[in-house]
Amino acid sequence: MRKNIKLTAAAAATAALALGLSACGTASDPAAKSESGGKADASAVLVVAASPTPHADILNYVKENLAKKAGLNLEVKEFTDYVLPNTATESGQVGANFFQHKPYLDDFNKKNKTTIVPVVNVHLEPLGLYSKKSKDIKDIKAGQTVAVPNDTTNEGRALKLLADNGLITLKDGAGTDAKLSDIKDAKGLKFKELEAATLPRALNDVDAAVINGNYAIEADLKPAEDSLALEKAEGNPYANFLAVKEGNEKDVRVEKLAKLLNSPEVKKFIEDKYTGSVVPALGAVK
Repeated sequence: MRKNIKLTAAAAATAALALGLSACGTASDPAAKSESGGKADASAVLVVAASPTPHADILNYVKENLAKKAGLNLEVKEFTDYVLPNTATESGQVGANFFQHKPYLDDFNKKNKTTIVPVVNVHLEPLGLYSKKSKDIKDIKAGQTVAVPNDTTNEGRALKLLADNGLITLKDGAGTDAKLSDIKDAKGLKFKELEAATLPRALNDVDAAVINGNYAIEADLKPAEDSLALEKAEGNPYANFLAVKEGNEKDVRVEKLAKLLNSPEVKKFIEDKYTGSVVPALGAVK
């Protein structure tokens, strides 16, 4: 998510994606226009970039169970990083994405001069503290190393989780973009900053790690059961949403997908499949 992903690599991967999508032909063009002028063709494929779990899982549920009846032709493209889904959406190589929360998007738009906007909240993935060496948060002691995500918004989110659970103290005024330098009292802990996607694999090398919900689930961790500490869902600003390039919010295909993602069927799917590890957070983005 941070600058560990080189811009040149991102550009190359984005170009490769462009070639792959162009091979699908005009019918699957995410920005396909109708001959009658201007608006996207409602019958054209809507290509949505998504993280594998739970985002792509949720989208594939919609595709397999709800989309046809709603007249939506949906294609899901999976990405394993937090950069390419936004750059592909900005360039028009995909029509929408589903992987991020508002603090991350705000930071991304500011740093990359992109114009991605949220459409509708879908779910929350509570951030959690995990360890293979400790069974209780009280076992995390001075001298131990805790790994945290290295991107701006999730690092601040991780530090807040640690502070809320008494492991560190943050300086007054430290907000969602808190950095390691904003720690007032580390209480003897050491910290290792890593790309969010690598944190589950790092659990063998550190004493504990703060891991995003989607990556925890992909690593067969059960946030509601396996975490030493877990974010509260109530009042949480980190709901994940469907997003598009500004100006495409009224694309009829996007509107159909937004409605389906907020349907009772999807709410039940999330609750049944993830049993508290992913929480429905349906409705307007705040």
